[in-house]
Amino acid sequence: MSEQQAETNLEAAMYSSRAMRRLKPTAVPEPMLIKLIDAANQAPSGSNAQLTRWIVVRDPEQKKKLAALNRLHGEPHIAADVARPKTDKLKRLLDAVVWQMEHLHEVPALIVACYDYEVVVDGMDVYRKAGSVWPGVQNLLLMARSLGLGAAPTTLALRDQGMVREALSLPPTFAALCLIPVGFPQGRFGPVTRHPVEDIMRFDRWSD
Repeated sequence: MSEQQAETNLEAAMYSSRAMRRLKPTAVPEPMLIKLIDAANQAPSGSNAQLTRWIVVRDPEQKKKLAALNRLHGEPHIAADVARPKTDKLKRLLDAVVWQMEHLHEVPALIVACYDYEVVVDGMDVYRKAGSVWPGVQNLLLMARSLGLGAAPTTLALRDQGMVREALSLPPTFAALCLIPVGFPQGRFGPVTRHPVEDIMRFDRWSD
């Protein structure tokens, strides 16, 4: 593949990676899951510490535990908007979030991105190294898109670190920072709606 082709493929993936929450229960082949984690592992990390850890949850009982945590923390978080969505666009998004909440245990793979602090941390310190985890998450999402897999990161299920550690038998030094449901999408990939660059970017200083 030429450099220009690689750039075109990357651009196509970036500009068509919709958040896919409605996923088929069809199993994702293990080599594809390993490829996702291998891509995530190529991302940079602070001080090149390489302390991001990945749990790929496929066991039905384990998935039910994470689905229960997602519902426990997710339902109160979205309740007001579900009852009275301000726009049709928000309603469509919430419909997908609710669908995911109701079917999360059926998604073929739930990937949990963790950071190993090597010491026990709590409170806001749990998120201190999140900047070393999210580049890997983005790599994973782009690789998923290139493989025809749907994915959408969420943090709702991870609001109680103690409950997540118990559910996944995580070491006490681990913090779970992102959950990525992965599977073959029910919908289609396509362009995303974003604010134009001229609205969200300035050179040198912010001015209108």
